[in-house]
Amino acid sequence: MSIDSIYEPVQDGLELVERKLTGLALVNRPWVAKPLEYVLGGSGKRIRPALTLLAGRSYTYDLDKLVPMAAAIELFHNATLVHDDAVDKAMTRRGRTAVNRMWGEEIAVLLGDYLFSVAADLVCSIGSFRVMRMFAQTLTEISGGQLRETFNAYNWRRDRKSYFEQIYSKTASLFEAATGTGSILSGTPEDAIVALMNYGRDLGMAFQVIDDILDFSGDAGEMGKPVGGDLMQGTLTLPAIMYMEQNPKDRIIREIFEKHGDREKVDRVIKMVRDSMILDECYRIAADFCDKARRDLDVLPDAPPRQSLLDLAGYVIERRK
Repeated sequence: MSIDSIYEPVQDGLELVERKLTGLALVNRPWVAKPLEYVLGGSGKRIRPALTLLAGRSYTYDLDKLVPMAAAIELFHNATLVHDDAVDKAMTRRGRTAVNRMWGEEIAVLLGDYLFSVAADLVCSIGSFRVMRMFAQTLTEISGGQLRETFNAYNWRRDRKSYFEQIYSKTASLFEAATGTGSILSGTPEDAIVALMNYGRDLGMAFQVIDDILDFSGDAGEMGKPVGGDLMQGTLTLPAIMYMEQNPKDRIIREIFEKHGDREKVDRVIKMVRDSMILDECYRIAADFCDKARRDLDVLPDAPPRQSLLDLAGYVIERRK
């Protein structure tokens, strides 16, 4: 199923979100406008703002509240990407030159800060203290997770537990905030708010596991970034953790990290992982998260938005970039 068909129940809202984002880039400050337009004009799938809209579509679909919230979620997401790329000294993002390569790491960090501030202003304009608090808590979770990942760079001793904690902070917490804020702003019953937040969390966990699988199995041209980038940057993801679990005497990943990256050895690890059953097991783990996300929706009304959320869980498993 195509992403456009999944988004059909909230297409009107997504179009308004795009207009909002385009308008936010039209600032009378050329030193901000150019990089801002570059970031917001990327080819992202807008999954997070779509989640905000879909979470509210089954109840009170108030676009005056949901559109600025969905736009804020997308700004938040882009801010994290810009900051991550600056920290990682990334070369590309979504098939285009990364902001830090276009304008330098200092500009990238400041632009990320600007995106966070604009997102916070949008959230405050809605006037919901509960939503403002959730936004702040999510920012704290993501920032803390990024600090933890940076301090643990090239640490080959990390295990599955720390990996799942990290991907919650890095990815799933914002998915959870997307569905949580959307449901809160729509007069959703409390049990359904909890269910939708759980759905967002579980979907986000699956999304990141798939992302980490693609770093081993994907095509660099399709993904818009180099394969094996996580190992090169000292990040231990699930496929690498499982490889070390199954091959405890093999020191190759430890050697990669001790050298702070070794392209030849990274390529060897990628091949060994591809030739094993590790990626199949990782897909099973991602599928388990998606199955849980589907079950989270049992309390929602049987309507098109619920079906779209169910279909989105299938889309996440099948995506290739």
